[in-house]
Amino acid sequence: MHATLPHLNTHHFPALTRRSVSTLQVNIGYYCNQACLHCHVNAGPTRKEMMDHETACQVVDFLDASDVGTLDITGGAPELHGEFRFLVTEARRRGIHVMDRCNLTVLELPEMKGLAEFLAENQVEIVASLPCYSSENVDKQRGSGVFDASIQGLQRLNALGYGKADGTLPLHLVFNPIGPALPPDQEALCADYRERLWADFGIEFTDLFCMANLPIHRFGSTLISRRQFDDYMELLKSAHKDENLDQVMCRDLISVDWRGYVYDCDFNQMLDLPLGGHDQPKRHITDLNAEALAGEPISVCGHCYGCTAGQGSSCGGALA
Repeated sequence: MHATLPHLNTHHFPALTRRSVSTLQVNIGYYCNQACLHCHVNAGPTRKEMMDHETACQVVDFLDASDVGTLDITGGAPELHGEFRFLVTEARRRGIHVMDRCNLTVLELPEMKGLAEFLAENQVEIVASLPCYSSENVDKQRGSGVFDASIQGLQRLNALGYGKADGTLPLHLVFNPIGPALPPDQEALCADYRERLWADFGIEFTDLFCMANLPIHRFGSTLISRRQFDDYMELLKSAHKDENLDQVMCRDLISVDWRGYVYDCDFNQMLDLPLGGHDQPKRHITDLNAEALAGEPISVCGHCYGCTAGQGSSCGGALA
């Protein structure tokens, strides 16, 4: 695995400051039943990092002490971690909206029986990765058989009421380009997804999120191996739009890792860039005051161009 941070440090990115924290994103651990090429977490079946119960309780304490309205749980495959249901249940008990970054195939694992029903009962918003509506492209990026299992997972969620027009149980799909290219127009691609998934499988969904692949960890290392890293960085920088700076997710979100340490976003977490700047000490969630974070500088680096290029990219899809 090639280190990407030395390559990213050579690229200057505009300074950013944060607003008040409205979303707490928790990366509960890096264990996953898949090992996707585009994964910026470098997650997979061999990863052992998982949040323990003490840290999960510290996350809940932070929710109690803040005005955070959304808990965004990610991984790895977050549902495979022992504290996932605890965090969901405690957040919902407090009236906090919960999002689950789901890879879909986890819903079909025998040991995950009842998971879809649990998500529906707790009105968890699902953001599900499906990088294409064709089996060839999905399996190429995510592994053999992933497309069929993903379709089964979507059909299971639809049967529970997810993705319906009433919006009660939101189901968003996520598109990532297969290689070093910017995502296509989100609105147009969403229309294609709706047509194909409905015609071929009778599947409904709420929206499509187009996300650019950031040149870090597994994807960034692959670019370096293929001598495509510099060209991809130039593509991102040439497509940068200043108007996207106001909407990037790090302005209103903080990211917590499996040990409880806090970062400006999940990408910075993977690069081990401390909250508030490269020269800052690491801060733990037990030491944070959410209100005091407003106005602090955000730690930026070359990978941030992946969020501001073209139509922009965030955990909620295109910014434009």
